[in-house]
Amino acid sequence: MFRTLLIANRGEVAARVARTARRMGVRTVVVASSADIDQQWLAEVDVVVPIGPARAAASYLDVDALLEVAVQHGCAAVHPGWGFLSENDRFAARCEAAGVTFVGPEPRHLRAMGDKVVARRVMASLGLPVIPGSDGALSGVDEARRLADEVGYPVMIKAVSGGGGRGMRHVDTPSDLARAYEDAAAEALAGFGDASLYLEKRIDHGRHVEVQLVGDRWGTCVHLGERECSVQRRHQKVVEEGPSPGLSASERDRVLPLVADAMARAGYRGAGTVEMLLDPEGRLYFMEMNTRLQVEHGVSELLTGVDLVEWQLRVAANERLPVSTPPPRSGHVMEFRINAEDPDAGFAPSPGVVHTLRWPVAPWVRVDTHLRPGDRIPPNYDSMVAKLLVRGDDREDCLRRSRDALAETQVEGVRTNLALHRRLLDWAPYRTGVYDTTSLETALRSKEI
Repeated sequence: MFRTLLIANRGEVAARVARTARRMGVRTVVVASSADIDQQWLAEVDVVVPIGPARAAASYLDVDALLEVAVQHGCAAVHPGWGFLSENDRFAARCEAAGVTFVGPEPRHLRAMGDKVVARRVMASLGLPVIPGSDGALSGVDEARRLADEVGYPVMIKAVSGGGGRGMRHVDTPSDLARAYEDAAAEALAGFGDASLYLEKRIDHGRHVEVQLVGDRWGTCVHLGERECSVQRRHQKVVEEGPSPGLSASERDRVLPLVADAMARAGYRGAGTVEMLLDPEGRLYFMEMNTRLQVEHGVSELLTGVDLVEWQLRVAANERLPVSTPPPRSGHVMEFRINAEDPDAGFAPSPGVVHTLRWPVAPWVRVDTHLRPGDRIPPNYDSMVAKLLVRGDDREDCLRRSRDALAETQVEGVRTNLALHRRLLDWAPYRTGVYDTTSLETALRSKEI
């Protein structure tokens, strides 16, 4: 195992990785920008290194500065967390060239899965079902029009290098296509430096289901069940749960082993998530792959008893995984993303100083956060500051416990989305488990929730 680990991330992400590293006896080096340097949780790590100004491009995304810190402090490995450089193949290659292990997939897999068109092609060749659409990047609006006629409207135009809903447009009729193509290309170029687009058949009222995977260097890849991530606002997840209330046992048993086998044959190493669309008929289709841990990885951890950060570190250190999927625990888990934002003001960010923090204390509750009373939430980064995870004996029990846990949670000094989460538990579609990726957005527009 590595003696010293650089954690190239910040806030809740860095604190989560550090927690496992500390338990494993790994020395931790954490970087902090000028906006984060006074966070109280940093006292819990071995070494804190100032990395630059608040602007992420000049601090957490500064590859040269990060590698200099790694070399100067004798770090054998770099854990990128999730976000920032976690899926950057150039950063992974630079780490390896510097003799520092990148805790994540090989650069070739980061490149392949980072290109949505290549990922679709690879997954189809490995036997996974993919949504009908283009085999490569579109050559222009004429090709998009021809393909849309073939697969049938409605369709979606997506950025090849996209994510988070940017560079994505819904197209209902042929007359909408040209404008949607132009707008998506411009947004993709501005957001990702790449105007390439691809086209997929749009499956309305679909559900977002993702499969957690971990692979090692020895040809083993196991899945750790699925998570449901359909409660979304503007393509951003709000609440996650597992197992999925919308996935049948037969489709789970058919597809999840197929996903793990496909990635084993691809030689995938590290943690990853295959994101799939569950159509109204109950069939799963591949959408994309995230070659990292995700915010909601704790759902899978509580369902399986596996520490995924530990597995990441062990795989990166060339240790072997178990040869079969860990048996799932019974029960149900929900995760609530706590953001410093005001839902009643258009979800505007709410930076500031946290005066009061109170988290629920129970054996079925887990809170992932870096916050301490008196900490300042800077305006420079993502507004998510904590995750509240609740485990129940079944979904109904999890709903009841989640209601109690959210009632006990208190964050004062900044506005948060806690009230929205509390309302969500009384919202009929969520309470019954009958919802899709559009349900929350529709309910918010109509003020149903």
